[in-house]
Amino acid sequence: MMAAEPVGGTDTATSSSYRHFRVRHFHLELRVNFDRRQLEGREVLELSCVRPDGGGCGGGERELRLDTHSSLCVQSVTARSAGGDAQSLPFEIQPFTNYGATLVLTLAGPCRHGDQLEVTIHYKATDGPGVVWLDPEQTAGKVKPYLFTQGQAVLNRSFFPCFDTPAVKSTYSASIKVPEGFTAVMSATKWEHDQKQNIFHFKMHHPIPSYLVALAVGDIVSAEVGPRSRVWTEPCLLDAAKEEYDGVVEEFLNAGEKLFGPYVWGRYDLLFMPPSFPFGGMENPCLTFVTPCLLAGDRSLADVIIHEISHSWFGNLVTNANWGDFWLNEGFTMYAQRRITTELYGAAYTCLEAATGRALLRQHMDNTGEDHPLNKLKVKIEAGIDPDETYNETPYEKGYCFVSYLAHLVGDQEKFDAFLRAYVEKFKFQSIVAEDTLNFYLNYFPELKEKDVEKRPGFEFDGWLNTPGWPPYLPDLTSGDTLMKPAENLAALWLAADLSMDAIKAIDVSSWRTYQIVYFLDKLLEKSPLPPGNVAKLAETYPKISKAKNAELRFRWVQIIVKNNYEEAFDELKNFLRSQGKQKYTVPVYRAMWSETEGTRKLAQETFAATKNQLHKNVQNYVKKILV
Repeated sequence: MMAAEPVGGTDTATSSSYRHFRVRHFHLELRVNFDRRQLEGREVLELSCVRPDGGGCGGGERELRLDTHSSLCVQSVTARSAGGDAQSLPFEIQPFTNYGATLVLTLAGPCRHGDQLEVTIHYKATDGPGVVWLDPEQTAGKVKPYLFTQGQAVLNRSFFPCFDTPAVKSTYSASIKVPEGFTAVMSATKWEHDQKQNIFHFKMHHPIPSYLVALAVGDIVSAEVGPRSRVWTEPCLLDAAKEEYDGVVEEFLNAGEKLFGPYVWGRYDLLFMPPSFPFGGMENPCLTFVTPCLLAGDRSLADVIIHEISHSWFGNLVTNANWGDFWLNEGFTMYAQRRITTELYGAAYTCLEAATGRALLRQHMDNTGEDHPLNKLKVKIEAGIDPDETYNETPYEKGYCFVSYLAHLVGDQEKFDAFLRAYVEKFKFQSIVAEDTLNFYLNYFPELKEKDVEKRPGFEFDGWLNTPGWPPYLPDLTSGDTLMKPAENLAALWLAADLSMDAIKAIDVSSWRTYQIVYFLDKLLEKSPLPPGNVAKLAETYPKISKAKNAELRFRWVQIIVKNNYEEAFDELKNFLRSQGKQKYTVPVYRAMWSETEGTRKLAQETFAATKNQLHKNVQNYVKKILV
């Protein structure tokens, strides 16, 4: 048996408190003020003392410590025990790290095991890292402002005081009062609207970690796209979102349930964020936040949400207890995503997509060096280091390889699928560490445990977790050759100085799905610049690429434009940067522009000057660092 390490992480100063107090439930009662960019109201925490020795709880005999942030102003705190009267509590804000602070409450008396306590905190939250206020020009409609929160990894401490660690889960409810003409949505299993007061009431009946509590407020409307799904968007995007996802979400959910067990969250809704939303998606339960870049007009990017749907089992239901074990969330989710796509689209397509993921992992490890400490699955996050600063491809793709290795050891896909269902059932609504997962695996398959598979030389489980480097096992992706080889052959034809248009036209790309075209474009991008005149001919031959609405294709096409200094298409380059603000797209394109010619550098400066106010402030800062 592998010995489990303590679940506590270094991302919170509250470990002494959350081990002594259990959050049964918390309630947020907030008013949204766009003029002041302020959330104002109160939070009510329902706590139980669980310290086993019966002594005083907290960092001292009478302390309760919560994570908070300098952008959040605590105004007053009261507490009452069961049956008692509310009493004002003294409090102070203590420094913690550059990404947070600690709210220290001094209780009226020591709490003992079994005691119940209700703590009410009146506060204001402003423009913090997890509370994002958008000006009208940063939205799709360009008329009304917008508010959204982003909790992962440790940002919700700027939204409400909490135990901001994935080790702690609780239910929550909220009442959000918004101005007339605005709608509030949250990651909740139930919601109601008091139209007279314009207050939206929410309840999350299942325990979730703080980072999955999410709020958005704006000019938001919705349309049903399935028996348990709707799309939420600004009005100008609603028809496009409904057309793109009508009937699609239910197909993905059904495939996930067949493989991993019941979908427990009730509804699965999608909120299409404003164009300045810097992320691809955030798997907030019941309400995934996604980039509007997915609205390609032809459903060619619809399957991107399979990753977020897979989090409904791996991440949201079974959660890493600390961010050093992030691979438990993302490695299992990558495996689940690829199991679903295999069931829906076949092994060849899944292997092609996995090959693009492996290439990203290779690129990352080439950039950092394989021996970089972040290139192991169990990462030690030192005190004071923001977990977001450790974000990279390793927990996703190396994690996927480890889960694939566990499946390889079993040697039977149906048996491993059954294990995944049992794993979810065993640990649902819990936060766990890697050792919990691997001990359960070995006990579930005693025949493998008897063979000491965890100690096989070169493939030791401990080595997977604690040794940086390239995965010792890579799943077989040769099924993807039927899609990769034609793309490679076509790319080779376009690299020739003398184009053979007959050979090129003999390869029919009309039926190629997105990842096959992406693979083709990546090959061209690797070899750019192409021989003179080839890019112009490419644009003429494939309007499906040069005039694409699909953001993944546009992202690669505009980089080919830059790498080849194809000035005739610079307008398409500018249009792409004006149309979206996703960090994954925007930053690499500006980096490519800045590294090429004087003309592309000038274009980068002009485009950024014209569009910077549309971008999220973090993306603005990244681009500013490039353009120096």
